[in-house]
Amino acid sequence: MKRWFKNYKLYILGVIIGAICGYFYWRIIGCTSGRCTITSKPLNSTLSGATLGLLLSGLFIKED
Repeated sequence: MKRWFKNYKLYILGVIIGAICGYFYWRIIGCTSGRCTITSKPLNSTLSGATLGLLLSGLFIKED
């Protein structure tokens, strides 16, 4: 388990930071009309932020 966490720690950190940023994006900016797909609900915004964090963290992984 420690080895797995060591290998994927940057991905995990990216997901956590992305989820936090997605939630705060909903909290601060959000969608007043409720018709926005991503920012209308906090769960949608948090999940999309986590996905974006996962994808962006992959840019910093070195290939062996």
